[in-house]
Amino acid sequence: MIRALGAALALSAIVSAAEADIRLLSWSDLDGWARDDHIVARSVFLETCADIRGEEWRSACSAASAEGSAQAFFEREFHPVLVSDGAEALFTGYYEPELKGSRTQGGIYQYPLHARPDSMPDDPWKTREEIERTGVLAGRGLEIAWLADPVEKFFLQIQGSGRIRLKDGSVMRVGFGGRNGHTYRSVGREMIRLGILEEHEASAQQIKDWVRLNPQSGLKILWHNPSYIFFREIEKLPETKGPLGAMNRSLTAGRSVAVDPRFVPLGAPVWVEKNGAEPMKRLMLAQDTGAAIKGAQRADIFYGSGDKAGEIAGRVRDQGRLVVLLPVKRARQLAGN
Repeated sequence: MIRALGAALALSAIVSAAEADIRLLSWSDLDGWARDDHIVARSVFLETCADIRGEEWRSACSAASAEGSAQAFFEREFHPVLVSDGAEALFTGYYEPELKGSRTQGGIYQYPLHARPDSMPDDPWKTREEIERTGVLAGRGLEIAWLADPVEKFFLQIQGSGRIRLKDGSVMRVGFGGRNGHTYRSVGREMIRLGILEEHEASAQQIKDWVRLNPQSGLKILWHNPSYIFFREIEKLPETKGPLGAMNRSLTAGRSVAVDPRFVPLGAPVWVEKNGAEPMKRLMLAQDTGAAIKGAQRADIFYGSGDKAGEIAGRVRDQGRLVVLLPVKRARQLAGN
């Protein structure tokens, strides 16, 4: 997932400006609440709660460390709040890919991952097409790894982090290092518009397969997304830990979710009610963001690392409901109580 450091945590002012609808719920309104594993959710909350600004959050973080019922902790410290901007809920999934690669160019490894140029302006810079067609980044010592497949590079940039399995068997972790300033545009949506794929076919795997079968026109399709992501090597991150999210802490498979921080404070617990073929009723933590994750009811669920997680994540495109848990005082203030 594409990271956005420094996302806003003061929900009240942002929601007001966005003219969102805010409604207090009760715990009995949350389908499946009593059946969830609140102990696991509390442990994931503790991973990032100290980074959330605000006295009420510090108090909740301190209370989370105390012994006692995890479910009672959440019910005592928080209030469920439904925030809506008028758009239907949409849940998707993402993962941390593991790809074969090399630290040096050679053989099949011809497609570089770049670090962000120090001299790049803050305003929108060159598009993906301009960068890849002209080779403007070549010869500047910005290559941190080389991949064998330009399609996998493209999707790694969408995910925003990954594991590179090197030729000696060791693993290099890479994470979000910046972007070129252009807005993300969906290649899948463009392929549907052009009649290349049907709505139900526009999965990541279908897009990959089509681009590989049509390399020349496929490259131009990928250029439809002008956003280009730069990477940095993440050192001293154990293989057993998840990738770093927007809060610069490791994500937890099945418990971390990317949200729009205009509506959901980073670090906040969120109750997910996802429909679809594999429904989910679970307490998760808003620990990441994404360029395509926009809206009060938009969320991207982190499914873990590797191909299996990728297969599951690629199938997810479901409706449902996202409920944010806010400290009691903050929730009542937002609702005008």
